[in-house]
Amino acid sequence: MSRVILYLQGLWRGRHGGLFDRLALALLAIPAAIFATLMSLRTWAYARGLFTVHRLSRPVISIGNITAGGTGKTPVTAWIARHLLEQGLRVAVLSRGYGGSLEGETAIVSDGRNLLLGPDQCGDEPYLLASTIPGVMVVIGSDRYRAGLLAMERLAPDCFLLDDGFQHLRLYRDLNILLMDCSNPLGNGRVLPAGPLREVPAARQRADLLIFTRCQQGQQPDTMRGQQPQCRAGYRLASFSLLENGNALQLAQMRDARIVACAGIADPGSFFESLHQCSIPLAATLAFEDHESYDTATLGRLERLLTETGAEWLLTTEKDGVKLQRRSAAWLPRVITAHLELQFTGENVLRSALDVALKQRIGVL
Repeated sequence: MSRVILYLQGLWRGRHGGLFDRLALALLAIPAAIFATLMSLRTWAYARGLFTVHRLSRPVISIGNITAGGTGKTPVTAWIARHLLEQGLRVAVLSRGYGGSLEGETAIVSDGRNLLLGPDQCGDEPYLLASTIPGVMVVIGSDRYRAGLLAMERLAPDCFLLDDGFQHLRLYRDLNILLMDCSNPLGNGRVLPAGPLREVPAARQRADLLIFTRCQQGQQPDTMRGQQPQCRAGYRLASFSLLENGNALQLAQMRDARIVACAGIADPGSFFESLHQCSIPLAATLAFEDHESYDTATLGRLERLLTETGAEWLLTTEKDGVKLQRRSAAWLPRVITAHLELQFTGENVLRSALDVALKQRIGVL
C-alpha cells in the first residue's frame, strides 16, 4: 500500500501522536469541513427534489457503508443474493465496476448463465460475485439507474442489489442497508481526509437497517443512537483451495507448511489477522492497495518474496484470486485462496427486512 494511505489510516486510528501528526490532522480538518458541507448539501438537494431520484420498476436493495475502506460489502451482497435466489427470484447486482477497463461504461458481466466479461474489464468484485454465485446476474455502470434499465431490457430481473450504494442517491432504493465495522463504526468521527467517513455521522440515519460487520463471537457494537433495526455479522475462514484447480486443502496442511500471504483489499491487516487466528504461520505478508491489478511488476515482487522466504505457498483472498487466475507465472500453481463464511447474529432481522421490502412492491413483479 502507498505510504500516504498507510500514514492516513494510522492518523485516523490514533497511531500517530507527534507534533507533526497533530498539525497534519488540524490542516486536514479544513478540506474535511468543505467535503462534509458539500456532501450534506448534496443529500439535502436530493431530499428536497432539487436533484432527480430515479426509480426502477423492480425493487432495489442497497448495500453500502459510510466509511472509506472495507466493511465486508461483497460477502454481505453475496449472502443476500443467494438468499433471494433460493426464494426463486431473478436477482441482478448493479455495481460500479471499479478498477476495470470498462469503468464508466454500462455493460453486462453475467446474464445468470454465462460470464461475458473478465475481471480486468469489469473489476474484481463484480467478477467475483458473477463467477461464484450460480444464477446471479451482474451489470456494471457508474450510473446505476442506466445499468438497471439495461438489465430490465436484456435480463428481466425480479429485483436488484445495489452494491456500494449508500451514497448513490440518484437511484431510489426500497431497502437501504448500512454496514458498519463492529469495533469502530464511525472511525474517529471525522470526514475525509481527516477521517475515514464519506459523510457526516448523522447520515447513518438514512439507513433502514444497520449490519455491524466483523463482529467477534459475543462482541457487541459500540452503542449507536437511532431506531433502525440492527443485526451483527462475523466472518470466519471456512475453507482453502488451490487457485489452479479448486482442489481443497486442509488447515492442517498449511500449519505444517511455509507460507507467505498477500492481499489487495481495503483492509489487508484484517485478512492477515484472521490467518494468525487460525494458527497459520506466515513467513511474510505483503499488503497492496484495494483492487490491485497484479501487473508484471507486482507479480515480480511476489516471486521475489516467495524466493527470499523459501515459502511453499502463497495464500491470498478470493478477490485477489480472480485477478491472479488470469495471469501467467510459473509459481501460480502454488497459490491458495481462502474462502470466507458469513455468520449472522440476528439473521431473522435481515430476512424480515428483505421480505418486507420485496412484498411492498410484489404487485409489480
